[in-house]
Amino acid sequence: MLIGRPVDVKSSEITPESLYVNRREWLASAAAGAVALSVFGPAARAQDPQPVGRPFGLQPDDKPTPWQDVTTYNNFYEFGTDKSDPAQNSKNFKPLPWTITVDGMASKPGKFQLEDFIKPSTVEDRIYRHRCVEAWSMVIPWRGIPLADVIKRAEPLASAKYVAFTTLMDPSRMPGQQLGVLDWPYTEGLRLDEALHPLAFLATGLYGRTLPNQNGAPVRLVVPWKYGFKGIKSIVRMTFTDKQPKTAWNTQTPNEYGFYSNVNPAVDHPRWSQAKERRIGEFLRRPTLPFNGYADQVASLYAGMDLKKNY
Repeated sequence: MLIGRPVDVKSSEITPESLYVNRREWLASAAAGAVALSVFGPAARAQDPQPVGRPFGLQPDDKPTPWQDVTTYNNFYEFGTDKSDPAQNSKNFKPLPWTITVDGMASKPGKFQLEDFIKPSTVEDRIYRHRCVEAWSMVIPWRGIPLADVIKRAEPLASAKYVAFTTLMDPSRMPGQQLGVLDWPYTEGLRLDEALHPLAFLATGLYGRTLPNQNGAPVRLVVPWKYGFKGIKSIVRMTFTDKQPKTAWNTQTPNEYGFYSNVNPAVDHPRWSQAKERRIGEFLRRPTLPFNGYADQVASLYAGMDLKKNY
C-alpha cells in the first residue's frame, strides 16, 4: 500500500542531485518568489507547474492537487477565516528577511537567518497527502528539509521531550491577528520522537517553487499523518521543553482538537464525522485512512496508547 519506508531510503535517492539548490540560487529564488507574490499574487501563474519529488505513502489513485486549488483554498487564520482570505490578504506580506529563534533545552540555541536555518544542501522534494480536520484533503508536492536535520543541529538535551513552535506575531502584517479568533500567536508542538521521524518536514516551497505567502511562507511544518492544523505556518521560534506545550486549537477548544491530532477515522469531530474525506477537485468522498495512510511508518510511535483518549 505504501511506497517504501523513509527510514530505509538514502537521502541521495530522495532527490536527484540536479534538484539540489546552492545557497545563492536558493536565496535568489526565495527573493524572486516573495516579490512575485507581493506584486502579482497567485493569479500571476499562467499554468500549473509540474509536480516534482518522491511520493511517500500515496495511494494508486492519488494525484497532485492543482496549483490553483493548493494556493487559493487555505486555512491560515492570521490572514482571515474564510478559505479564500489568505490568498487575498497576504499579497503584501514580506517573508524576507526572516529570523528563527531556537531556544529552551538545547545545547546549541540561537537566532538564525532563514538561509542558515535551512541548509540548501539538504533541500528535498516530497509529495505528501494533506488531510484537514474539516474532512477535506489535498495531495501536495512540498519542497523543504527533514525537521530532524534542524533538531539534530540544535542538540536538544536528553531531558527534552517536546518541541514547541510559534508563528510570527505582527497584526500589522497579519490582519487576521486583529480578530479574537484565537489566543495569538499561533502555537503548536510535537513530542520529540514525532519531530525526529523521517516523515516530519519543514517546507519552504511547493510544486518546486518558493512557498507562497498564503501557504505559510517562508517556512512551515508538515506532519503528514496528522490533521492540517498541526502544520504551523510562518515559524519564528522552536523551543525544546520537558513539558507538553500548549497548542493554539487545543487551548481554544480542547474537546474538539487534541494535542496529538493523528488522522483517525474512528474519532469523530464533535460536529462532523471524520470517517470520510473529500479530496479537493473530486465530487465523491473517499474513506479516511488511519494516520492518513502512513500507518506502516508511524503507528509504532503510539504503541500501547489509547488513540481515542489521546486524540
